[in-house]
Amino acid sequence: MPEPAIDVGSRAETASRGTPESAYAWTRLFAALLLSAIGGVGMWSVIVALPAVQAEFGVARSAASLPYTVTMICFGFGGILMGRLTDRFGIVAPVAGGTILLGLGYAVASQATGLWQFILAQGLLVGVASSATFAPIIADTSLWFTRHRGMAVAVISSGSYLAGTVWPPVVQHFIQSGGWRRTYLGIAVFCVATMLPLALVLRRRSPLAATTSATPHLGAWSPRPLGMSPAALQTVLVIAGLSCCVAMSMPQVHIVAYSGDLGHGAARGAQMLALMLGAGVVSRLASGWICDRIGGRRTLLLGSTLQALALVLFLPFDGLASLYILSALFGLFQGGIVPAYAVIIREFFPPEEAGVRVATVLMATVFGMALGGWMSGMVFDLTGSYQTAFLNGILWNLLNIGIAIGLLRRPGRPAYSTG
Repeated sequence: MPEPAIDVGSRAETASRGTPESAYAWTRLFAALLLSAIGGVGMWSVIVALPAVQAEFGVARSAASLPYTVTMICFGFGGILMGRLTDRFGIVAPVAGGTILLGLGYAVASQATGLWQFILAQGLLVGVASSATFAPIIADTSLWFTRHRGMAVAVISSGSYLAGTVWPPVVQHFIQSGGWRRTYLGIAVFCVATMLPLALVLRRRSPLAATTSATPHLGAWSPRPLGMSPAALQTVLVIAGLSCCVAMSMPQVHIVAYSGDLGHGAARGAQMLALMLGAGVVSRLASGWICDRIGGRRTLLLGSTLQALALVLFLPFDGLASLYILSALFGLFQGGIVPAYAVIIREFFPPEEAGVRVATVLMATVFGMALGGWMSGMVFDLTGSYQTAFLNGILWNLLNIGIAIGLLRRPGRPAYSTG
């Protein structure tokens, strides 16, 4: 007996809302983008607050850089934890829990009476909480797209850059007008009020993850991706992520302080950071389009090479106009690197492993930013100049280029699920 028409219609509606590339998938993508942009404040507010925190607590530049470093370390480990929770329970629980923790973290940080208290609030609370809106959301989004996976990953990866574009000038304005403590309290209230409603849009589980969990042997996934064991490929990608972001951190973490040291002012530096990350949004979208056509490995090599070029250009130019131009160029050149790692993982690993594997590699990129941010501050304390810090970044970037070339020369083609 044929099924009633109402059941057929219900199934058709479910398919239209719950399949990759569907209208729901795109709606979900842009809700996730907003979540990522708002939750990304945890990575950028501490950079803008660095001079004010340093002045209030009376510490050296390297010590004032520690809150950022600890935040990023906790952000990285938090991403793995949130990725495991996402693989098991879906994205809503980590995002909702992270939102509440984020608000609590900013509230506690605003009441810190010493640098160590500020570091703990930034790292253990804000860092872990912000991680829910980065790697887990990127991994979850990749499961909702097949033909346009590169573009979708690029869009959602732009959330952190949108955060870096919008938040620095906003945070700088409120720090100047009301102090960093009141600014942190305002951030706490805003994040909770906006992020919890947005999390509800992501409540539907990925159909691709559900399918592969029910039929684990479905698909054509090589036991030796690119001629390596899965663990070896994962390790290589971790090293690549670490090296590229040590290099990337020099301009991103220290451009505000660098601008102030050159006499251009911290407000100008915040504008440069916003310009850098705004250009990075354009770069990430363009790299997504490119990635869908040439693959993740070639996109990684292209982005890494262009980032090295931009770092070299920072050495001879330090005028106000030059720094604005270089900030824009740096954003345009390096924005496609981090999304390429997620695409490579989706090309060579099964989708049910996406949450943990993407989070692990992106944890390495976060650690690279943390290590590079601290190293640049230490080099400045030792030399009184950022020139050597730029040279250090260039050397790390060359390591990343070498890895990208090595991956491209490895035998093997991307494996795609047949489900």
